[in-house]
Amino acid sequence: MVVTAPAAVIIGGGPAGLMAAEMLLAGGVQVDLYDAMPSVGRKFLLAGKGGLNITHVEPQEQFLSRYGTRSKTLAPMLNAFGATPLRDWVHGLGIETFVGTSQRVFPKEMKAAPLLRAWLHRLRAAGLRIHARHRWTGWNADGALLFSTLQGETTVIATCTVLALGGGSWARLGSDGAWVPLLEARGIPIAPLRPANCGFEVSWSTHLRERYAGQPVKAVVASVTDATGTSHHRNGEFVISDYGVEGSLIYALSAPMRDTIAAQGQATLYLDLLPDHDAARVTAEVSHPRGSRSLTTHLQSRLGLKGIKAVLLREALSAEAMHNPQQLAVTIKTLPLTLTATRPLDEAISSAGGVPFEALDEHLMLKAMPGVFCAGEMLDWEAPTGGYLLTACFASGRVAGQGALRWSALQQQ
Repeated sequence: MVVTAPAAVIIGGGPAGLMAAEMLLAGGVQVDLYDAMPSVGRKFLLAGKGGLNITHVEPQEQFLSRYGTRSKTLAPMLNAFGATPLRDWVHGLGIETFVGTSQRVFPKEMKAAPLLRAWLHRLRAAGLRIHARHRWTGWNADGALLFSTLQGETTVIATCTVLALGGGSWARLGSDGAWVPLLEARGIPIAPLRPANCGFEVSWSTHLRERYAGQPVKAVVASVTDATGTSHHRNGEFVISDYGVEGSLIYALSAPMRDTIAAQGQATLYLDLLPDHDAARVTAEVSHPRGSRSLTTHLQSRLGLKGIKAVLLREALSAEAMHNPQQLAVTIKTLPLTLTATRPLDEAISSAGGVPFEALDEHLMLKAMPGVFCAGEMLDWEAPTGGYLLTACFASGRVAGQGALRWSALQQQ
């Protein structure tokens, strides 16, 4: 079956694709959105199950720094549609937001479903046509879009196309990276997809793995030095898992740890278990005579060090070293964890790699394929969790949609 779309086609129904559709519809362009899944926004909905973190209200310079090597490239998009404009946009959908103690922004109801429902209602009212269970399989020899459906193959001819196909994580929700060979076949360079915001493997003892998996480690500072010699530090908390470590603090450092493992075969993460105590105080307290008290009781009494932090100390040190005050104090402040591997890409919250910005113009149009735009996580950038991922998806979808609107207008001249 051959379908001629009136103007614009969006492929991918996540935040980036829906935002691109909104820009085109606002400009009076008819939009048809195609998605491989039975419904749109599936990863968005799952991300909001534990409380939808929309964005983050820290100072803009600090906010931009979260995007690492791509911060300068993304800055124009995020300056135009960062935390404040995004919150205003959410409020325009009738969804109230609040700022949590960590400066993260959430909907008042904490869920993604009401926001997505209100947004889709507005988009459909503006004329958006959604085609579910349409898996994009590339282009034919004439440049028409090809889709695999339950009824067979469909060919769609469009004036312009926005690709918002996600990265390579969470394949069961649609982000499976299947688009990579389709673009490579057209000569588009693709940076390899890699796990981001992911867990890391640690060779725990059987005792720790079986008894303490699932335990949170709170109020620590983590540090890692990457393969270039650059040090990275973050404070927060993480979780012990049966395979190693995961959680917000780990995700915040996942890029340098992943890249160090790739370059050197492993990475060492150092934990300051008592960041509110300087090294001199820790040394003094562990050296204080403990009399008949056990070392466990002594550490808890003098330093408040107990629970999983004490377990990690015993994991890192031999029994003899535990009774060496100098070595014990040093390890409390710089406990080493050897990370041997990242967890698989499909387990990661997000992915790095994708379409490099160098292959795109300032409107996010592929230089080698005029009229084809890219947005969202399929672009080559990454950021930690905390609202940064969603903000950049919204912002890049907005730019791609505006670029497609401009292109559509030029084709009518």
